[in-house]
Amino acid sequence: MNATGKFAGFTVGLVVIFGAALALGSVAGPDVAEPAAHIAEDDGHGTASHDTASHDAVADATPGGLTPTADGYTLELASDQVTAGPAVPLQFRITDPTGVPVTDYTVEHEKLLHLIVVRRDLAGFQHVHPTLDATGTWSVPLDVGRGGDYRVFADFTPAGDEALTLGTDLRVAGTYDPQELPAATPTATVDGYTVALDGMLRPGETSNVTLSVSRDGQPVTDLQPYLGAYGHLVALRTTDLGYLHVHPDGHPGDGVTAAGPGIDFAVTAPSAGDYRLFLDFQHAGAVHTAEFTVTAAPEEK
Repeated sequence: MNATGKFAGFTVGLVVIFGAALALGSVAGPDVAEPAAHIAEDDGHGTASHDTASHDAVADATPGGLTPTADGYTLELASDQVTAGPAVPLQFRITDPTGVPVTDYTVEHEKLLHLIVVRRDLAGFQHVHPTLDATGTWSVPLDVGRGGDYRVFADFTPAGDEALTLGTDLRVAGTYDPQELPAATPTATVDGYTVALDGMLRPGETSNVTLSVSRDGQPVTDLQPYLGAYGHLVALRTTDLGYLHVHPDGHPGDGVTAAGPGIDFAVTAPSAGDYRLFLDFQHAGAVHTAEFTVTAAPEEK
């Protein structure tokens, strides 16, 4: 039985859920609340493979999200094709090695699961947080206003197991306007903010990079915690959209980490070539995403 068949019984529930949610505006934005569920708590800042640069560099050099199945867990979409729109409902499940939907997760960065969606030309990036029901079905509306093939990444930690990132494709019917990869530049602007990138990626090594936020020419020193950190960075390899584990240095309240302007990360690039970086940060009550193209190249001798 295919994934669509498995989820057929949930179609009516999906319509009702999203009809009510959209009418109330309760699922708008990047921060969607989860309902009460079976949750294994961590220390609030993530103790699996997301929050510290002390992990083994060789393990981190292997990109995640290249396949829908890893270590026996599988990402299953209810449907792998939708029509373009600003709030398109998506349903999916994570099944365990026995084929049973997972309902127990460890909270990482204050959420049970982080869903990253980006078109295969690396346009239309979004980082959202679906809701989980008692059957193990996740639901979230996606802003996929343009057609094309999108990559869906589920970044999560099953309770009692290791962190995983699974990836699968979502086909969006609609007008397709493929974009060229933006040129590499040391700064990016978003919503009136300027973000400067300091640091180089080296293939096969863990590189330290700092992203500094300013506004109107002044450094921003009052960044607000977002998902337990002052910034979250997603890195994708442009050739195959391999998903890199990126580790923020420190967290709010540790007595050391400043609330800007600089946000420090450790990035392990598995190979030479181009990568796309997406930085989420929060200031003045709003979350912003700055985007960069960077090239990992061996150090010149």
